[in-house]
Amino acid sequence: MSRGDGGGAARAPVAVLGAGSWGTALAIHLGRIGVPVRLWARDPALADAMRAARENARYLPGLVLPDAVTITADAGAALGGVGTVLIAVPSHFVEVVLTRAADHVAPRAVLVSATKGLEPRRGLRISLLLADRLPGRAVAVLSGPSFAREVGQGRPAALVVACADEAVAGDLQRNLAGPALRLYTNRDVLGVELGGALKNVMAIATGLVDGLGLGENARAALITRGLAEIVRLGTAAGAQPTTFAGLAGLGDLVLTCTGTQSRNHALGREIARGRPLGLVEADTPMVAEGVRTVASVLRMAREAGVTMPICEEVAAVLFEGKPVADALASLLAREPRPEEERVPRA
Repeated sequence: MSRGDGGGAARAPVAVLGAGSWGTALAIHLGRIGVPVRLWARDPALADAMRAARENARYLPGLVLPDAVTITADAGAALGGVGTVLIAVPSHFVEVVLTRAADHVAPRAVLVSATKGLEPRRGLRISLLLADRLPGRAVAVLSGPSFAREVGQGRPAALVVACADEAVAGDLQRNLAGPALRLYTNRDVLGVELGGALKNVMAIATGLVDGLGLGENARAALITRGLAEIVRLGTAAGAQPTTFAGLAGLGDLVLTCTGTQSRNHALGREIARGRPLGLVEADTPMVAEGVRTVASVLRMAREAGVTMPICEEVAAVLFEGKPVADALASLLAREPRPEEERVPRA
């Protein structure tokens, strides 16, 4: 019996693709509640080190991997006969990982994207990429306010499982939840994914504001107007407005914009202090998803006829060398307008 298993019927195994901080945290959580986990690492050296130390010293040092977690760099060993597959790799690696894993995924497996970003080449939502590369399988999304280390530590958190098939969402809710991890279901896959992706861009913007030392009033205004942009794009694309008031919208936005463990916020703060983007990214093995998401978001906004001034200024700072103070001045100089704007729905 695995450590943390309270007994009872044997649990079906779950595969987690990606041994970064989030994939490892999910594996630890599942192993703790008695689910046999096959955690797949792209890097064989990382897999070997994790097996030897029973921890992920590179991404989540100090957290012990339960006995129920098996670590492997062999996609066939990780996926063979598994009915639930969690994809927890950075968005720009998902397509590469699917290429390596596709032949091993069971025909009736349920695919769960735990990636908060957009595929950078075409700007696809990850659920659409999964459906395209692994057709015929149910696809769900796991999102919400969640720092990996706290989930790995077993601290309380609440997330959303979104799937168009309510029965699939309900099964995932029952099978993946635990005493410290509460899961809610949602049918709005589009809204949940967009909320999880766009909040990273807004966290970079908040970091820029905080890096300039502009105060808590400015931070609150930025978060609020950032949420307005997320809702504007999301509803234009066809998402439900209420989704953005929930865990995958407001909840994740607030955490990522204010939490001390936020990679995107930290990146924005360091850039505001004068450090180049390349050096900031090189300082950590963690990925700040907002850097790669912002271009896809702006492309989507242009296609939908939606204005996203905060995202535009973040992109200008990151990729065009625009001084942070000038970006802020551009936002403040915008023509006064009503707070509530009507946008066409898809």
